Amino acid sequence: MAALPLLPGNRHHPLTCTITDHTRSDCHGRFRANHPPCRCGGLPGEVPAINPDIASAGRRAALERAARLGRLSETDRDAIRIVQDLQFPRWLDQVTATGGCANPIHLAGATTVRDATTGEILHHYDTRCEPGERLLVRCRNRRANVCEPCSHIHAGDTFHLVRAGLVGGKSVPADVRSHPRLFITLTAPSFGTVHRATTDGARCRPRRDARYCEHVHLLGCSAVHAESDPLVGQPLCPACYDYCGHVLWHAHVGRLWKAFTDNLHNHLAARIGLTRTGLRRTVRICHAKIAELQRRAAVHLHAVIRLDSADGPTVAPPVWGTSELLVSVVYSAARAVCLSSPYSQVVGQYELRWGVQLDARPLEAGDTTDGPNADAVAAYVAKYVTKGAADTLAGADRRLKSLQEIDAIPATAHARTLMRTTWRLGGLPEYASLNLRAWAHALGFRGHILTKSRTYSTTYLALREARAKHRNSISQSATADNAITSRDWRYLDSGHTPGGVLIAAGIAQDAARNRVIAKEELTSRKGEGA
Repeated sequence: MAALPLLPGNRHHPLTCTITDHTRSDCHGRFRANHPPCRCGGLPGEVPAINPDIASAGRRAALERAARLGRLSETDRDAIRIVQDLQFPRWLDQVTATGGCANPIHLAGATTVRDATTGEILHHYDTRCEPGERLLVRCRNRRANVCEPCSHIHAGDTFHLVRAGLVGGKSVPADVRSHPRLFITLTAPSFGTVHRATTDGARCRPRRDARYCEHVHLLGCSAVHAESDPLVGQPLCPACYDYCGHVLWHAHVGRLWKAFTDNLHNHLAARIGLTRTGLRRTVRICHAKIAELQRRAAVHLHAVIRLDSADGPTVAPPVWGTSELLVSVVYSAARAVCLSSPYSQVVGQYELRWGVQLDARPLEAGDTTDGPNADAVAAYVAKYVTKGAADTLAGADRRLKSLQEIDAIPATAHARTLMRTTWRLGGLPEYASLNLRAWAHALGFRGHILTKSRTYSTTYLALREARAKHRNSISQSATADNAITSRDWRYLDSGHTPGGVLIAAGIAQDAARNRVIAKEELTSRKGEGA
């Protein structure tokens, strides 16, 4: 085969020449004849002529590829960049380990486990070999609208925490099943008439006479609202609604609950003829409660109450401690609560009480009553612990920095008015101790979503540690008697890039689909066994 035409004086093509150690003098000097031909068909130092048709076709293909990439969105281009990275498999393992967390925490550091006797390193982990020299861990956010994978785990922990206090398990003795147990609901009072949804087709607020308030708004509503109707929970007349009383009641919910639990002991002691001190030496009332935000943007509390012996949950309470007695005491204790808000020359002083809608249902040992059983109660509480303010459009899930931010929040006009009222009341010196502006996003409510007494059941920390020990073999060596663990970690960042969000969402969807399939399989097996 004849050699292609050569261009004298030019250097060889770097991608085609097989000789890599010759110099220019080798190519053009006296040793030139001894060199074998390059793969391009000529001697070193010479390149063939480029076919113009081939060169133009290559340029067109490159331009077409660039044009196709340019038509892709930023998310798709970023996803392609992530997938083409050499450390993509390890990055994918990290994201999968977080369950597809939508906002993972980026940490850098190392963990070393040493034998306390010999000093031998049993295990060492360092993030310097990880993608980006960082480790991704779960954000552990409880809100499903922020991170669905982490909220699912939080809901599961809440279910086991509440259920263990009802039927035992998780370090709680099974004998608590036979103790008096109640599921109670405490609501907020009325601050004004609001639209309501009905399931039986009844009208919202029917009135025989079409009366108007002083602000020329109808005092009734003859419409039938569905649960998804945006009017549900909104006041019939915003000008008549007591927004200041609503906010101040929210700010004192914690104190109202404390007064209620104090009254429980006082009223129970009075019923059985003991002093409060004598009662505490005999029985102990433990609880777990969760705060739920209603459509009218008012908080009400669901709580599980259990009566134990003063010696702990392993000992049954006295025979006089019955569910019927506890129900009666709950009603009288709630109705006796009355607190006063700080006096203000602007808004005056409010008397704060629980609403008239109070419910207390006993849970029997065999869960054979018409009321809810232990699993239903635990599932109910676990469902509401993942709800955020954005789910009901009755607030925000982050703190506000200024009054102007309220207009940009996706909430109802009723909720925005409550937030503005909270912000303005927070500027009054009489309410400085309530720190209302820091809780304007929660409409003045300053409590945690779920709280419990110390002896009710296990803790979130214990559940997380048990899960980590189950999943991580290193946990067993780290908790051994002859092992010392040293940790050095620091926070770097949080979240995903646009492409990472897309990939993590796919992993989260696969995990959710697997859970549904596993649940259906378990249900079918139980049905076959029955």
